[in-house]
Amino acid sequence: MTDRLPPLHDAHEARGATFTDFGGWQMPVEFDSIREEHAAVRESVGVFDVSHMGEVEVSGPDATTLMNRLTTNDVTALDPGDSQYAAITNEEGVMLDDTVVYRLPDGVAAGSAAATLAGLDRDLGPRAGDGAADPAYLFVPNAGHDEQMADRWTDYRDDAGLDATVENATSDWAMLAVQGPDAPDVLDDATPEDRVVALSKFEATVARVAGVDSWVARTGYTGEDGFEVMCPSDAVADVWSAFVGDDDPASTEATVQPCGLGARDTLRTEMGYLLSGQDFDPDDEPRTPYEARIGFVVKLDTEFVGRDALERQREEGVEERFVGVRLLDRGVPRGGYAVTDGDLARIGHLTSGTMSPTLGQPIGLGYLRESHAEAGTEVSVVIRGDEKRAEVVIPPFVDR
Repeated sequence: MTDRLPPLHDAHEARGATFTDFGGWQMPVEFDSIREEHAAVRESVGVFDVSHMGEVEVSGPDATTLMNRLTTNDVTALDPGDSQYAAITNEEGVMLDDTVVYRLPDGVAAGSAAATLAGLDRDLGPRAGDGAADPAYLFVPNAGHDEQMADRWTDYRDDAGLDATVENATSDWAMLAVQGPDAPDVLDDATPEDRVVALSKFEATVARVAGVDSWVARTGYTGEDGFEVMCPSDAVADVWSAFVGDDDPASTEATVQPCGLGARDTLRTEMGYLLSGQDFDPDDEPRTPYEARIGFVVKLDTEFVGRDALERQREEGVEERFVGVRLLDRGVPRGGYAVTDGDLARIGHLTSGTMSPTLGQPIGLGYLRESHAEAGTEVSVVIRGDEKRAEVVIPPFVDR
């Protein structure tokens, strides 16, 4: 598969980024160093290009029904400008992906990013003259899943005879994540509209950021305060430049540290956030929301695909559960390493692992038997054939 390039690829290359393939996209893994970029987000502010994330727009009379059938949370709880985290499951309750669902202002038709933003009223109400306007949503699948999820939505709509428009608009949108304790100041400087920094967590609004009409949400994947800015892909260079300044790495104009996927991974691991395709995967790591410790996104009073299987699992319990481990001996845990009870009996395995830049300690994430999944339980991680002492931690590892 040919790598997809984000619209800022040339700017990243000029800034000296190193790249990696992620979900079929050629994305920057680091600009300066993972440790430096990680520290910037924890201590001040950093900006990530996350344009590899998908964007699928859903609108029309039955848009709410369609969204509620294919995501585990309850979108009827969302008012325009609200968002929620959800899982996307198959009939067995196994997660195909996780996503954030945004409720757009009513009356917006699915289409290109520019057309969508042009139809968004600043007060998030229906556009004038729409009357009883149809609901509209934007949901964000993980990298490389946009086509799969757009097809899933379209097929279900057709089979169920629902009246909704589904549009894979990933190539039309770009997304930047401004994250860190100083993120509100950065957004305040970049937009003249006070309502952006007044947003609560998981709220979104329409605003001009660096002169570009954007959909701005107080969301993120780092555990820090922050915002995700979605704008038309052909205008994202102006927004990026407003944050990081000149492309010259020696420039004194840059105000925000550019960050790559390496720091994004260490930051999310410290928080215990799931990584699709690694901490769960329908083929290689099939897991349900209850096993993955995100049962809070499962609303069993809705009729979503996989509901019955998850109701049974909630009643019967799970055999393994997602936890963190902190290594007490020297070594770095990695995905795929076995976890034992310290006496060579395997009790689970890791799916992610790193040396925590914040703590200076080796940490990992994975699935252990329920009997060993309580905080403080002593376990071992097998590294190069040796059992390394560790203890179970219920994420997050860092208190934000």
